[in-house]
Amino acid sequence: MGAVRTGVLGGTFDPPHLGHLVLAAAARQQLNLDRVLFVPARLPWRKMGREVSEAQVRLRMTEAAVAGFEWAVVSTLEIEREGPSYASVTMQALVADGGDWWFILGADALADLPNWYEPETLLEAARLAFAARDGATEVPFGVVAALPGIEARIDRLAMPNLDVSSTALRAQVREGQATEVLLPHVVRAVIDEAGLYRTA
Repeated sequence: MGAVRTGVLGGTFDPPHLGHLVLAAAARQQLNLDRVLFVPARLPWRKMGREVSEAQVRLRMTEAAVAGFEWAVVSTLEIEREGPSYASVTMQALVADGGDWWFILGADALADLPNWYEPETLLEAARLAFAARDGATEVPFGVVAALPGIEARIDRLAMPNLDVSSTALRAQVREGQATEVLLPHVVRAVIDEAGLYRTA
């Protein structure tokens, strides 16, 4: 048996939604991954100053979202680690176990990558699985300039365009709107039980 192939999808998951699941599934299929690790951040440092739901309830939502997929695993690595959650630190810890690793990200995250904590360390630890938006597969010039050699570390994913975001879903819950399809019903059950997103 060859090396285990793992994709890592980190995020706030506040809440996890169909877009996250489709992204993970696309990476699994197109890169022939054995598993995808969903890694909820304890303290998403790029969102410092914004109100974020408590880490344990985001962990519960993420576990509920992926429960039906045998290839999806939720990692508590960042939840258990004190301090801000950095992708580069997380990936260094994960790749120590051996195998082949990909860090999965969308267009917004890739554009922001030069601002992350030690992005060069992240690129050394894993390849990037990049899901472009609207068929645009070009890496932004500013990212290439800031991180020379990044294009050789990227595998591009084809993915359907989904108009879904955690921000919009929080607003829909707050306004009492239906969230079917875009938000798994098991995740909505956790949201309702915990009383999340009821106030702006």
